[in-house]
Amino acid sequence: KLAGCTLFITGASRGIGKAIALKAAKDGANIVIAAKTAEPHPSLPGTIYTAAEEIEAAGGKALPCIVNVREEQQIINAVEKAVKTFGGIDILVNNASAISLTGTLETATKKVNLMMDVNVRGTYLTSKACLPHLRKSKNPHILNLSPPMNLNPLWFKNHCAYTISKYGMSMCVLGMAEEFRGEVAVNALWPKTAIHTAAMDMLGGAGIEKQCRKTDILADAAYCILTKPKTFTGNFIIDEVLLREEGVKDFDVYAIAPGHPLMPDFFLDVETDTTGTAQKEKKLSGSQQEGAGGAKVKTESAAAEPSGPVAETFRVIQGAVTEEHVRSTQGVYQFELSGDGGGTWYIDLKSKAGSAGFGKPPVTADVVMSMSGADFVKMFTGKLKPTMAFMSGKLRIKGNMALAIKLEKMLSQLNSKL
Repeated sequence: KLAGCTLFITGASRGIGKAIALKAAKDGANIVIAAKTAEPHPSLPGTIYTAAEEIEAAGGKALPCIVNVREEQQIINAVEKAVKTFGGIDILVNNASAISLTGTLETATKKVNLMMDVNVRGTYLTSKACLPHLRKSKNPHILNLSPPMNLNPLWFKNHCAYTISKYGMSMCVLGMAEEFRGEVAVNALWPKTAIHTAAMDMLGGAGIEKQCRKTDILADAAYCILTKPKTFTGNFIIDEVLLREEGVKDFDVYAIAPGHPLMPDFFLDVETDTTGTAQKEKKLSGSQQEGAGGAKVKTESAAAEPSGPVAETFRVIQGAVTEEHVRSTQGVYQFELSGDGGGTWYIDLKSKAGSAGFGKPPVTADVVMSMSGADFVKMFTGKLKPTMAFMSGKLRIKGNMALAIKLEKMLSQLNSKL
């Protein structure tokens, strides 16, 4: 269906972009790999040239172009080269994206600029450069890898800058679909669950892949969209929903670990518990929304250290912490817990032999985590993955994200004792 079509894909040297490229290449499509990795990266797989080899091997024609979407001239040069090489552009996939899951005060200005430049401005400028050529195609499409615009404050409070940048890509869909209706189809595609990519490995740490699906599911969904007529436009599509409508019944083929609970992706008001059952997100009660504030009130009125599951968990942690944990972690964690067992608690994995208990840590915390006491116990006993808790809004993190990930690694070692 895409034989002879020319696809211009940003960020196609690896991950989702490359998966979409390889799917189209099987039809004999021409792929412009517009990405910035020309030399091998120390920690990320693939370059524009290795991706080109894979695309050619799959049956397509490849044109690797060094493109940093923050640089408008690089975009324009690549578009001109694509048109000169293949005679035009039929499809644009805006896949390149930058992410920083940090709160407002923790997000460095250079990170804000990066996300706005890559996600919003890069998408806008690449679309602008390709549109004159897309309008000449018989069945032109723009596909942005961006979410439906969900204005639930949950998706803003933990990573405001990232959310704004991704919704900026979605607003390009909203505006351009209407502006070019009848000429160019413009749609958005977003995964229902986390997708296993190099970025997800960095965000979630070891073991996260079991909660993810392969990039193939997005490649198949993208193929469905890009082979539809240009009248199919202005849609915000979720991969699994579309594929079910197309008749796909077996989704285990897309799982990294079939049968393992999957982590829901950002911006979708669905959370997955540890048994894999999808549930509608429940609105937090006033006391839970207050989080740390409500917890402080409890702390001040408490005459003695609380008892119960939270206190017992900290007692076990205190007994399990070793000098090796301190040496390898070098972080101090403060927990602001609401509900049963609420209050301020800490784990000190920086000072001396380490310690854990009720109250504020002996030195300033590197990471402050806010959540309910019940979810804290689930997290420390292996029933709730910290990454899942964070992505579903149950856990709020302020401070050093790298140290937060280190704690998750230590948890996996402690789970047997807890």
